[in-house]
Amino acid sequence: MLKMFSTQLTGLFKRIQDKEEFAFEDAARLIAQAAVSDGSIFLFGHKEMEAVVLEATIGAEPLRYAKSFPNDLTDIQESDRAIIISRYSTDLEAIECGKKLQEIGVPFVAISTKMAADTEDLFDLADVTMNLQLSKGLLPDEVGNRYGLPSSMAALFVYYGLKFTFDEILAEYEEER
Repeated sequence: MLKMFSTQLTGLFKRIQDKEEFAFEDAARLIAQAAVSDGSIFLFGHKEMEAVVLEATIGAEPLRYAKSFPNDLTDIQESDRAIIISRYSTDLEAIECGKKLQEIGVPFVAISTKMAADTEDLFDLADVTMNLQLSKGLLPDEVGNRYGLPSSMAALFVYYGLKFTFDEILAEYEEER
């Protein structure tokens, strides 16, 4: 079972890499705006996606300028940027966070799986979206259901791709200065 999961996970990462190729660059440019204007990059992780926030703020190689999303939005300035990470684009808490950022004029990146929705959607609010491509589990069971939904692993893969691209952009910027 682990071999099948590993194969499916590799396929998921490849699908994200292929389908979100341009979004990595766009998202990195957006958050780099905070870095070059003495701003911060605020991260909001809904539920298990807090793993990305922890990796970005206290991991072995933290994202420069990254901070956890504050309780008091008066700490966020127009020069700041944000990243909202949720399992699905229809997660209400993530949507509320996006609305607050939009109200105060702070551009943000949304990282989640795009869901078909008749209601509000995080992707409709975000400046840049990155789809995790993970609407169902990776493994089939005996009765046709699917399980093994590695949302946080997919989000961490996207985070690292975004971080590497961001670091390259900042290195070029610093080289030109």
